[in-house]
Formats: sequence, C-alpha cells, structure tokens
Amino acid sequence: MESPPLVPASPARPPSIASRLLDAIATAGPSRLGWLDALRGIAALVVVFDHSSYTFMADFRRELMPQFNTSRYGIMVFFLVSGYIIPASLERRGCVRTFWIGRIFRVYPLWAAVLTVLLALNLLGIAQLRDFGQQSAAAVAVAHATMLQELLGTPSLLLILWTLSYEMSFYLLVVALFTVRLHQKSAAVAVILAVLAAVSVTVGVALPTSALSGLAGSGPLIAFASITMGVAICCASARSPALRVFGGVLGGVLALALIAFNSTVPLWEGLVFLAVMFLGTAVYRAANGQSTWRHSADTAVVVVACAVGSAYWYGDDEHFTRRGWIVAFLLAVLTFAAGLLSRRRRIPRLLTGLGTISYSVYLMHPVLLAVIDSTIGRRRQDNLALEAAFFTVLLPLCLLTYRYIEAPGQALGRRLARYMQPP
Repeated sequence: MESPPLVPASPARPPSIASRLLDAIATAGPSRLGWLDALRGIAALVVVFDHSSYTFMADFRRELMPQFNTSRYGIMVFFLVSGYIIPASLERRGCVRTFWIGRIFRVYPLWAAVLTVLLALNLLGIAQLRDFGQQSAAAVAVAHATMLQELLGTPSLLLILWTLSYEMSFYLLVVALFTVRLHQKSAAVAVILAVLAAVSVTVGVALPTSALSGLAGSGPLIAFASITMGVAICCASARSPALRVFGGVLGGVLALALIAFNSTVPLWEGLVFLAVMFLGTAVYRAANGQSTWRHSADTAVVVVACAVGSAYWYGDDEHFTRRGWIVAFLLAVLTFAAGLLSRRRRIPRLLTGLGTISYSVYLMHPVLLAVIDSTIGRRRQDNLALEAAFFTVLLPLCLLTYRYIEAPGQALGRRLARYMQPP
C-alpha cells in the first residue's frame, strides 16, 4: 500500500511586531526583585497617563483628579520602592564610595541624554523650555547637575525632574545615617518625619515657596548648596572615619534644610515624602529579618495616619483636593502591600520588563509630549485611541534608551565600583 504523499508543513507565521516588542520588554534586563520591578512598571505607566492625559484626555482628567490624584499615586509607589531598595544597595556594598558611583552611573547617563535632546529640540523650535526668570544659564545648569534644582529655587527643565530632587535628598540622608551607624533606625526616622509633618500642618507652619532662595538669592544658594554637596559626597567617600562622618552629616543636614526651608511643595508634604521612603526601608528591614513585622506594621500605621491627617487638615484648593490626594496615597500603600505579599510568587515577565525600563519611561515621556504639544497640539476632545497610540510609540523608544544608554551606563558603573572598592 502506497504511503500518502507528504504534505509540506505550512511555514510558521512570523511573530507580529507587537509580540516582538512585548518579548523584548519582558527580557529587557535581569530582575532580582520582580515584585519591585512590577511596582515600578505600574507606577511609571500611571505617571505617563497622568501627564499624557493633559494632551489627549483633558476632560476625563478634570473629572478624575479631584477623586484620584494619579500623579501622587505613581510618585508614592516610586518612593516606597526607592525606600526599600536604596538603603539595601548601600548596606550590601558596605561602602559609601561605591554606593555613590553606582547611583551616579544609574541616574545620570539617561538624565544627561534626555536633557541634551530636549535642548536640541528647543533650538529647533519643536519643544519649549520653562521660563527661568532672571536666573543665568550657568546657575540653572549647576542646579540641575546636583539634581536638587527643585529645592534650589530653579524650575526643572522637565517638570517630572522635581521628584529626583527628593530622591537625591533621600540618598544624602541614607548616607548620613549609615556613616553615624543609625541606619538600622529606619522605622524611628519614618515616624519622626511623619509626626513632624502632622505637627507642622496642625500648627499652621507655612513657609513661602523657596524661602531660602528668596532670602539669600537663587544664585548664592545654588553655589553654596552645590559646593556643600560636593564636599559632603567626597568626605563621606573618604577612607578616614572622621571625614566619613563629617561628610555624611553635612549632606544630611543640607538635604533636611532644603526640604524644610526651600521646597516648592508644602512643608508637611515634603516631610511625608521622606517618611514614605523610610517606611519602605522599615519594610525592607522586616522582610530581611533585621526587624519584626509588628514593628514595621506599627510604623506604617503611624506614617499613614499622619500623612492622611496632614492632607485632610491642609484643605482643598484648585490644585489640591483632600480626596484626590488621600485616595492616591492610600492606594499607593495598598499597591505596595499587595506587591509585598506576592513577592514569593511568579511575576509576569511583562511587568518586570516594564519595571526594568521604568526610568526611561519616566524621563522620555515628557520629551515626546513636548514635541507633540509644540507640533500637533493638544486635543479639544478626549481621544482614547491617541492615548493608546502614544504608549505604543513610547515603549519601543524607551526600550532603545534602556539598551543603549541605561544598561551600558550601569555596566560601566559596576566595573568602576569594583575597581574603587576598598580592600
């Protein structure tokens, strides 16, 4: 009996562009703590929606913001994640010098590339820069180089850079606690900051925006702060124990003074930002057996109560609503808690991949929006299709910036840190 003729198998259908993109994002980089990467990815997408909705869904945004402040939600999730990761990074290394090398090569390469692109687009007339008033270009450049510009009376070239000023302040405070060997007191620090926030708003402490800049002038303050920060980092990275303590304390005092007296957000909110980050550290302590879960839970109760109470007492105005802020804050805490509870479960690779490129997503999206606003313009009516299209363009772009800017910068930082690691 003759065998039936062989039928050639139909060629496999090539993967679609969308599937290739998802696979690429999912494998963008290694993930040690997948649940934290997932939280970063979610927070980044929410922040992108918050800003892109100005352009594509303005009516929906106006209805949503009084009920749910999407910007504060994303920022609070980022701050909780930073609080969990950053002190762990320093303590794992056990060396302030290599910690700063790691942070510099993690944050600055993409930051520099994005600002360079933004300045070039401005020269071409397809992106507008913010108004810096009477400040000189040199002062603006120095303020941005410290990443403390938002605390130095200097508007950020990109609006979203203001959060990096609080991140940098947190780095300085973490180093300060490490050098004086109080880094294990994260929970106590979180509670103190949260209580101070509640007290400040209750007694009506309300300093003018950028009070120190108004008193001393932006130029002198930028010069003083940049020199002080440079001295603090160099001394904290020195071999001499006395110099390390001096540098750490100097940097910590600088950070606290700028947040207390020169912030562009109310004093209570600046203190809450720091308290939230140290709450993330307190959770890290419990998760790694350095503290008890009961201690961490008590800290969370105090921080949440003080933050919610402060927001409620602060009141409603056109740009700040009690409900929107409080709902965003509580959902951010619950999101972090949900991530923590799932830390031993398998996390979808897509979410961890999005977390890996989250810094690119965070920095790149306002540049793309600036180009759209300057060329096409904002929509008069909500358009969900354009909102989705924006994400479709943004994510491949961020994958490229991660692969060719972020990842090489981090690799170079790791090599330099190994070289600079003390024996």
